[in-house]
Amino acid sequence: MSDIRIQDDLYEYVNHDWLETAVIPDDKPTVGGFADLDTGVEKILMGDIKKMVEIGDVQDEDMANVVKLYKVLTDTKKRNRQGAKPALKVLKRVTKLKNVAALNRNLKDFVLDGLPLPFSFSVDADMKDTTKHMVNIQGPSTILPDSSYYKEERAQQKQMMIGLWTNMTKAVLAKAGLGEEEIKAYVEDTLKFDEIIGGLVKSSEEWADYPKAYNPMKVGRVNSLLKPIKFKKLLSDIFGYVPEMICVGDPRFLKGFSTLFNEGTFEAYKHWAFVTELLSATSVLSEELRDLGGTYRRALSGIAAAPTLEKFAYRYVSRVYAEPLGLYYGRKYFGEEAKADVVSIVREIIETYKGRIMKNEILSEETREKAILKLSTIEIKMGYPDKVDPKFKKMQFDDSLSAYEISLHLGRILREDNMEELGKPVDRTKWPMPGHMVNACYNPFANDITFPAAILQAPFYSIHQSRSQNLGGIGAVIGHEISHAFDNNGAQFDENGNLKNWWTKEDFKKFAKKTKAMIDEFDGIELPWGKVNGKFVVSENIADNGGMGVTLEMMANYEEANYEEYFTNWAKVWCMKAKPQYLQLLISVDVHAPAILRANMQPRNFNAWYDTFKVTSKDKMYLKPNKRVSIW
Repeated sequence: MSDIRIQDDLYEYVNHDWLETAVIPDDKPTVGGFADLDTGVEKILMGDIKKMVEIGDVQDEDMANVVKLYKVLTDTKKRNRQGAKPALKVLKRVTKLKNVAALNRNLKDFVLDGLPLPFSFSVDADMKDTTKHMVNIQGPSTILPDSSYYKEERAQQKQMMIGLWTNMTKAVLAKAGLGEEEIKAYVEDTLKFDEIIGGLVKSSEEWADYPKAYNPMKVGRVNSLLKPIKFKKLLSDIFGYVPEMICVGDPRFLKGFSTLFNEGTFEAYKHWAFVTELLSATSVLSEELRDLGGTYRRALSGIAAAPTLEKFAYRYVSRVYAEPLGLYYGRKYFGEEAKADVVSIVREIIETYKGRIMKNEILSEETREKAILKLSTIEIKMGYPDKVDPKFKKMQFDDSLSAYEISLHLGRILREDNMEELGKPVDRTKWPMPGHMVNACYNPFANDITFPAAILQAPFYSIHQSRSQNLGGIGAVIGHEISHAFDNNGAQFDENGNLKNWWTKEDFKKFAKKTKAMIDEFDGIELPWGKVNGKFVVSENIADNGGMGVTLEMMANYEEANYEEYFTNWAKVWCMKAKPQYLQLLISVDVHAPAILRANMQPRNFNAWYDTFKVTSKDKMYLKPNKRVSIW
């Protein structure tokens, strides 16, 4: 047993023995609370799918599609024989483009088939009226994990990552039959095109500010900025009419579009599109290409080996048919007794939260009433939906086609379904997460909270755990998601999910001051794998703070409360062992604070921590009273 004292390091004290012995699988970057539950769910569902394959007669239509696609993906004889040919056949549509005019003639099909374009295009809820849909446009993805890697101060990391990507890409292109000179030209042009993208698109930190992604622009203005793309014609071809307003998620990108895409850069675009699509396709081509095409991403996360064929096939079908598989999992493995119990916990937390809002020092009566209204109208999505989204009924396919052709076909069905949403009211019954996902979320655009069945297991939750343990686990997670309604993003959306200021000016100033204190509490903390950006992770830290605050208040009213159990389970939930490369990546792209800080920082803000473990100024997990932050 370690000689670490709980007063100095809660995370290490609780998790030391496990951290010393836990082994990270070769095909994953991490083990621990979330990851271990995910592995357990994966094992169960892989076993069930294999049994269905053996039986051969699956009555449920949705699960029949899951099994059918799984069989296609595990038919290595067929995929290996085809090699890169299925993708190369489709990519002729890119290579035969003579000029921008030719691209414009094919633009609708490029969008619907998901072939790489110099912009990203979709339909989503209008942030200011979330009953309606709106066309959204933003920049494409970058080769590096985040646009911040393209800055001069990260040149060394950039060079290393580009080197990894280049080696992989040259090998994939060679396997696809390209000659040495072709490979050189394709790689150089792709990197040149990507460099421009990287200098224009938002960073993860910028995207973390949700309201700043709402930039309505007249369609004529968007059309002029996107020249030589004929954007208005694209809209007319897809929707049958031209919407008046477009939501521009990344105005900087749009204003710099002419430097990225013009007649002079068209050949570079073609090479970028070819390489991007081929690399994306490798997972469903031959086994050799699947392994080779994943080397860059695996290297970024420190993953030693590609997943086995069975794991790959399961993970692929679980993404494509996420909701049907989640519904199957929820119905079979999530009990109604547990569902009712967790719903009762949610309702109790919401009522406790209302009481805390009524006493909150930064809110005037006017703002309190609106905050209570928002809490009262939060919709709870627990376990799994009652039925599968109708779009999955459309997702039929011919299993005589190649795996790549099937992926292209199913992707087109989903994109067509998305485009058909324009002009229709937003369906708020849709679930943002499937039942077999180990996660939870708050949707600020719908004011709802979702708790998939898969997260409702120990250490987060069990009907066999004590109430104190459950409050330190799933209770704090529930409080966390509710608190997102009042974090620096959620606070700017009303009870209907609309981007709307419901605060008095003075109240929001006080809230901003508290937010700044939370930023300062984390900002600049040095860890072996990097420095924490307090602004980037503030929304999740506000949520963690609120989740702990509300559940500790419930503990105070609970006669058999055991605070040691509460804090111990809190630390278990965030337990994680990960590859150094993965930790370095997360600190740049993940809006959550590192797991060790999630476990160790928030307790310092609450008196119960000090009272339970007699923490004093001599202990490492002590925070001066004037530095402690409690917002909700």
